[in-house]
Amino acid sequence: MADHPTAEAPPLLEMRGMGKVFPGVVALRDVGLRLDAGECLALCGENGAGKSTLIKLLAGAHRADAGEILIDGQRVYITTPHEAQELGIAVIHQELNLVPGLSARENISLGRERTRFGFPDHRREARDAARLFERLGLDIDPESPCRELSVAQQQGVEIARALAVEARVIVMDEPSATLSGPETRRLFEIVRELTASGLGVIYISHRIEEIFAIAARVQVLRDGRHVTTEPTSRVSRQALIELMVGRPLATEFPSRQASRRAERLRVEGLRRGDAVRGVSFRVHAGEVLGFAGLVGAGRTETMRLVFGADRPDSGNVYVDGRPCRISSPRAAIREGIGLLTEDRKAQGLVLGHSAIENFALPNLDRLSRGPFVDRTRERERYARHADALSIRGGGPDAPVSTLSGGNQQKVVLAKWLERDSRIVIFDEPTRGIDVAVKFEIYQLINRLAAQGKAVIVVSSELPELIGMCDRIVVMHAGEVRGEIEDARAATQAQILGMVVGEAS
Repeated sequence: MADHPTAEAPPLLEMRGMGKVFPGVVALRDVGLRLDAGECLALCGENGAGKSTLIKLLAGAHRADAGEILIDGQRVYITTPHEAQELGIAVIHQELNLVPGLSARENISLGRERTRFGFPDHRREARDAARLFERLGLDIDPESPCRELSVAQQQGVEIARALAVEARVIVMDEPSATLSGPETRRLFEIVRELTASGLGVIYISHRIEEIFAIAARVQVLRDGRHVTTEPTSRVSRQALIELMVGRPLATEFPSRQASRRAERLRVEGLRRGDAVRGVSFRVHAGEVLGFAGLVGAGRTETMRLVFGADRPDSGNVYVDGRPCRISSPRAAIREGIGLLTEDRKAQGLVLGHSAIENFALPNLDRLSRGPFVDRTRERERYARHADALSIRGGGPDAPVSTLSGGNQQKVVLAKWLERDSRIVIFDEPTRGIDVAVKFEIYQLINRLAAQGKAVIVVSSELPELIGMCDRIVVMHAGEVRGEIEDARAATQAQILGMVVGEAS
């Protein structure tokens, strides 16, 4: 792939001197961006670096305080999402923007429905949708309700919708966050096909390896400023990480001396339909146990059963050698089990509440005097964790929805740290989080293990499991496929072979 197109034509998209100030926060200061036709540009930076704000200015979700936007060298004015769409700009967000109850065809046509003699022309819409799916190499029935499609298929519907409105610039925000390895590779093929047809793609991802796999150039933002834009062929992985965090980072994974103690949690024959089929494992105090597997392998479903969020058909759970009947999350919390859910926004937080209210929810018994919450104690406890975890963004009373992904994850962490759970389950703890915050979470996991807690990490990132865990349990199709006793000595190829169901 060429480092940079050499055509004399003006860039497809250019943003110059973009600035945006929110109350008390300078989100962007004099930031520029250039995207050529047929190019994939990676946009990188820590949470809060300004990536989302820049894209919202481009998409018409925010109005810029300074700067200008040019399409094909001509200045344009974008004040609404509709104006951005009319100019050929489409944004595919990490939280997909589909109507679940409508079919793929209906979602693609929404707002621009086809008619014939004044009546909806569903047949033509279906033909158009089928052609778009064929172009993208996707096997999707246009009449399938979107709620029944996989995340990868829903993403395909979003891309098809962008093509249907003849978008020339497509922004993909963390598009692989919930995809399996094969689905991510198919996504890359689609991106390459889009750029080969002359579209420009802005690709936002915290997964460094993806940037080198898909992008011709990479642009780095930090603290609302442009740091550098370089061809990916001229920057190393380590250099890119250091540009993002603004300081040398000796290693991605902090070292830790494992000190396994008594058995803390034992699960025997856990079963729920076809999702979890006779799963057994154990984890000791002072140990970090990893769970590997493809999306749908049953990892999250297993953790929900352990936490009491779902009821098992059969199986037993033992805590410190005692049999426990965990029939609800409340019962799990009483047994000292905490769960950081896979989807922190939908399951780990109440987005309409403040950071401190979310922190207090599972800890009301600890923060109350009689029937009333002790607000002084609540603020003191929250402040202690906020300082230790470096939670930033508007203070304890700020709506948690306004925080960056990394800071939202830290709020979830804070409530379980206050609970002093003896067994802490992290389900995809670093999904959508920048490298600097990842390192902080890794350090926290090590501290929890050193304190004698049993830690379980469910992750789709194999380097993360190898770098952080003592042992790794591999799941496939709802079953435990195998176990790796020494995670640090494992290879990605070895784990992948077990993940896809090959003999262990």
